[in-house]
Amino acid sequence: MSEFKEHSYIATLKENLVERKIDRREFLRTSTLLGLSATAAYGFLGRVTGQTFVQPARAEMPKGGKLRIGQRILDLSTPHTYSWFEETVTRQVCEYVTKTGQDNVTRPYLAERWEASDDLRTWTFTLRSDVKWHDGRPLLADDVIWNLKNALDPATGSSMLGLMKSYMLNEVGDSVELWDANAIEKIDDHTFRLNAKTPQLAVPEHFFHYPMLIVDPAEGGQFGAGSNGTGAFELVEVKVGEIAILKPRSDYWGDGPYVDDLRFIDLGDEESARVAALASGQVDGVYEVKINALEVVKNLPNVTIYEATTAQTAVARTRVTEGPFGDARIRKALRLATDSEQVLQLVMRGAGLPGEHHHVCPVHPEYAPLPPMTRDVEAAKQLLAEAGFADGIDLEIAANADESWEVSAVQAMVEQWKQAGIRCKINVMPGASFWEVWDKVPFGMTNWTHRPLGVMVLALAYQSGVPWNESAYSNPQFDELLAKAQGILDVDDRREVMAEIELLMQQDGPIVQPIWRSVFTAYDKKVLGFKMHPTSYIFANELAVQS
Repeated sequence: MSEFKEHSYIATLKENLVERKIDRREFLRTSTLLGLSATAAYGFLGRVTGQTFVQPARAEMPKGGKLRIGQRILDLSTPHTYSWFEETVTRQVCEYVTKTGQDNVTRPYLAERWEASDDLRTWTFTLRSDVKWHDGRPLLADDVIWNLKNALDPATGSSMLGLMKSYMLNEVGDSVELWDANAIEKIDDHTFRLNAKTPQLAVPEHFFHYPMLIVDPAEGGQFGAGSNGTGAFELVEVKVGEIAILKPRSDYWGDGPYVDDLRFIDLGDEESARVAALASGQVDGVYEVKINALEVVKNLPNVTIYEATTAQTAVARTRVTEGPFGDARIRKALRLATDSEQVLQLVMRGAGLPGEHHHVCPVHPEYAPLPPMTRDVEAAKQLLAEAGFADGIDLEIAANADESWEVSAVQAMVEQWKQAGIRCKINVMPGASFWEVWDKVPFGMTNWTHRPLGVMVLALAYQSGVPWNESAYSNPQFDELLAKAQGILDVDDRREVMAEIELLMQQDGPIVQPIWRSVFTAYDKKVLGFKMHPTSYIFANELAVQS
């Protein structure tokens, strides 16, 4: 492998930072995506600002003890097809090529470094040489290449197709395949390369998409108790809906682990049960504290509350191939009949931001502010009348009972819609049942987690023909604009394209998006090392328990 070649645009980023054309966050995010080490990026930032950005030395952590975390235990058997982000068990055993941290900066993980060509079409990743599988063999480029090809195989059904379709795949008749035989190239035992058909700025972040875990190819994409991995723990027992028990590895290549016993305990659907388990000491922490329980948890002794500002949300999405939802006027009428600010206050008590119905968040660097799409009941009625529903329309929306805040948001919107003549029944479904049909119901409220870039979530959810396009939305103009935005490095230029996408979504898109939400969790104060991740990831190798 040759000496690291700095991407040509990094010089422009440095110049823009010096001239204050971009802020600190944009410099860090983009320069590290292009392969500049976080240490070098922070070092340059320090020289420009006169501030010292030194990674604090990690405190010596106590070893031993048991760590118990309350969360749902779902079917873990096929990691590349995971479609829920409350899955923290597998990532303690298997790991990612890259890692986007709590600061939204993407760093090497299983990879030691990467390089991008000037045109963003060639991405070369070098793996760490000190990583070994639990069975003792080294992690090699062949292992990562197998995982990538498995995730991109349409037969697997992974959402990775949504992220990578535009630059790695071609549609051939009714099938999808790699755009070129050399699209994924092995350079040597620790180096592989992606040769893309179009420019793509977010490749390193795509490798941290939560289903892109690197599993042992010998296990054929399956996972369970005893599965091989490169992570800090091994899974010794798992029972869906009950418990997952993990034991630490003494030969882990990275930091930690510090605890002797790690358990994820399923506490069921009721928020009261999670709070009671935290209060009684049955668990040492919980995956998430919902807004309706936050005040109660704040009053618990010896508990620390953690909060993150995120792009987590839920959308009331229509399926445009079903019933009246093929008519864009019906979809827009739903948006115009919604008062997002009121929903935010009723459901989240203001902890978040009102949604703008285009699924690009103000925390995304390429977010383009548009004039607010405010509630207009009369305009909604007029659109319904033009669509042939002058006397109103009857609908039904599915909601996930496990997510009380989503049910509350649906209830609030349904009351608002009534004034526009939109009469909507609510089908509240148990979580397990909802996730069996989340992408099939004609109208449903779906939870979407944080992504560091707006182009990522748009590619996953609304690009034509991708697995997580639950709305079946297909708009060639949207696809073309998205592909264009994904290849633009300059954030101001990218924002101009995103403004077009956002406006298109408001006028034609398949969703009503009432809110962006802040997320909360809680841990006993004896748990050390926890940091809230905007995607609610838990890295248990970093955690210790003080006796």
